[in-house]
Amino acid sequence: MSRNALLQGIRIADLTSVFFGPYATQTLADLGAEVIKIEPPEGDTSRLVGTPPVTPGMGPVYMRLNRGKRSVVWDLKSPEGKEAMRRLIASSDVFIHNIRTDAIERAGLGYDAVRAIRPDIVYVHCTGFDERGPYAGLQAYDDIIQAATGSASLLSKVDGNPQPRYVPMAMADKVSGLHAVYATLAAVIHRLRTGEGQRVEVPMFESMASFNMLEHLCDKTFVPPTGPALYPRQIDPTRQPMKTRDGYISFAPYLDERWVRFFNAAGHPEVLLEERFIDKPTRRKNMSQMFEVMARIALERTTDEWLALCKEAHVPAMRVNQIDDLLEDPQLHASGLLRRRVHPTEGEYVEVGLPVQFSAYDYGELAHPAGLGQHSEEVARELGVDLGAGRAAGG
Repeated sequence: MSRNALLQGIRIADLTSVFFGPYATQTLADLGAEVIKIEPPEGDTSRLVGTPPVTPGMGPVYMRLNRGKRSVVWDLKSPEGKEAMRRLIASSDVFIHNIRTDAIERAGLGYDAVRAIRPDIVYVHCTGFDERGPYAGLQAYDDIIQAATGSASLLSKVDGNPQPRYVPMAMADKVSGLHAVYATLAAVIHRLRTGEGQRVEVPMFESMASFNMLEHLCDKTFVPPTGPALYPRQIDPTRQPMKTRDGYISFAPYLDERWVRFFNAAGHPEVLLEERFIDKPTRRKNMSQMFEVMARIALERTTDEWLALCKEAHVPAMRVNQIDDLLEDPQLHASGLLRRRVHPTEGEYVEVGLPVQFSAYDYGELAHPAGLGQHSEEVARELGVDLGAGRAAGG
């Protein structure tokens, strides 16, 4: 398979930090784009998340989000740093940042200023809130967006605990990062077809609200509503992983014939003879009660026994893993998602690769995550700039 495919020849000037923007540019780098990461002298704050094995600023989250990128630290107040940045923009197809509009304008890198340097630039702004609304300019973090989009209220709908809780992952950052990927690619395709650049805005609040309302807008889709919001199956408290003799398992027999196969294979065909489960309409109406019965039956076997039985009966089921378990998962190793590599300064580490596969492209082994400012002088020289006295720390 060829490395000379997909986004080869697309250069991205990346002025993003933390999770949202770097997740997007990491994905674009995986697809073959050249990503040059512009960092402040103290570095992207994600460098400080987790405990690095050797070098301060090379934390595990930074390592996860920044392979295949070159890192530059330029003094953007010096003439040399300003010129390096100007030439980088002039040579880039995409400029992407997650700085609030007023601050990026003060830095001289607003859309009009960047477009004056490169008229056909794809200018991507990863922001908190759409600038057309009353929340424009407010600061946004994953917790803020989970709260504002209803994400933090969903667990209480399941367990009855009225305390809102955050989903324990940077879900809003990651969802928004994927929106930024497809938005960037769409704008690049448009430019290739028409020669026209444009400004692209990717707001976290709207991205996550759209994500949540896919199923949870539910019967409030219609005007007037035909029922309440929230997808009933997703908030059903009986729809949970179930305890087995030695662990926990997830069953998903959501088609009627799978329910029938499950109870027959489990040795409990009598369940289907109960009046409340006697036919398809009543089973569908009483699905919560079927889950309750299933939970009692699940205690009769070990997780491995259930997995074998369900595979034979063609009923979807998987064991409940801990995050640590994923490191040894045979599927993730066979698919190539996980691989071990040796970083030149940080030693051996686990790389979580690109989850999609292409018949004509293999992203192979991209460059290791870079040290802070590792490529400052190298990139400046390529752009024809001598940093001289404007050389920044780390350069």
